[in-house]
Amino acid sequence: MAQDNISVVVHSPGDLRLENRPVPEPGPEEVLLQMHSVGICGTDVHFWQHGSVGDYVVKKPLVLGHEASGRVVKVGSAVKHLKVGDRVAIEPGVPREVDEFFKSGRYNLCPNMFSSSLPPDDGTLCRYYKHNANFCFKLPDNVTFEEGALIEPLSVGIHACCRAGVTLGSTVFICGAGPIGLVCLLVAKAMGASQVIISDLYPERLTMAKDLGADFQLEVKKDDNPQQLAKTVEDMMGAKPHITIECTGAESCIQTAIYATRSGGVVAVVGLGDDMVTIPLINAALREVDIRGVIRYCNTWPMAIAMLASGKLNVKPLVTHRFPLEEAVQAFDVALRGLGMKVMMKCDQNDQKP
Repeated sequence: MAQDNISVVVHSPGDLRLENRPVPEPGPEEVLLQMHSVGICGTDVHFWQHGSVGDYVVKKPLVLGHEASGRVVKVGSAVKHLKVGDRVAIEPGVPREVDEFFKSGRYNLCPNMFSSSLPPDDGTLCRYYKHNANFCFKLPDNVTFEEGALIEPLSVGIHACCRAGVTLGSTVFICGAGPIGLVCLLVAKAMGASQVIISDLYPERLTMAKDLGADFQLEVKKDDNPQQLAKTVEDMMGAKPHITIECTGAESCIQTAIYATRSGGVVAVVGLGDDMVTIPLINAALREVDIRGVIRYCNTWPMAIAMLASGKLNVKPLVTHRFPLEEAVQAFDVALRGLGMKVMMKCDQNDQKP
């Protein structure tokens, strides 16, 4: 095993570096992974550009990355279900204690979480990374490393659709056709949604959404009126949708989501924006529109792996750019400028395949 551990580290806003860090030693319940594929997430770019995301502030050098897969190269003494050579996908959030949320199966709500690439916890954009073995999931032979890395954003879509109650025959409006909006589209269709309409500012994203199965695409402008957009959604679909999944975090989009959803329906808020937003709450209350928050995911990796292995979901088209780990700065620049959908970092020098 090589002893270099090249890592992508943000020091402060705008200061992104490649550094050689020590290869970590796994504890009894951990595995050491040789990283293979790591997707660049919007939060990674935000940490690079601004040094913070919400309450998470970079106070010391931070290794980025949390959409990840790799190969087991060392196992801790207490690990029984994984062995050297296993290909795994990583669930980046690990509860640090067994609290009420953990016991109830909603461990994503645990206040004390280890979360890859959220300060102060280092992430996965490196050659070698150690992780709790219980949150590493073995990949079937017909699921690629890149698909394994994409299980993290896919899990956001699964959790969002479950929270929203998508089921057979649901009609769904998705605000935002970025990576999260597109995985919500894929999952909604797989869960039985009969019609999905998706909106975005950029026509090229809507083109990809159409290719992935969106029934209707709505190009919007930043100054569009939320109530008028809601009427357009209704006109295009023939009725207000049962469910709206908001993936942008923009105030106007949350307003549109509420206005667009039919009475008795559900708005699931996935996108992260300003802490305080103005929304038509009374409109939602008088029409019994439920507004449900979505944070990360829980218990989704087995479902995602099964869906990918069966061919029921295809996330491969989401990857539009690939870079070796050594070209991280160029890769982050592509992600920043929005030149592609998902930028994938290839961390294994000897295996650059998907």
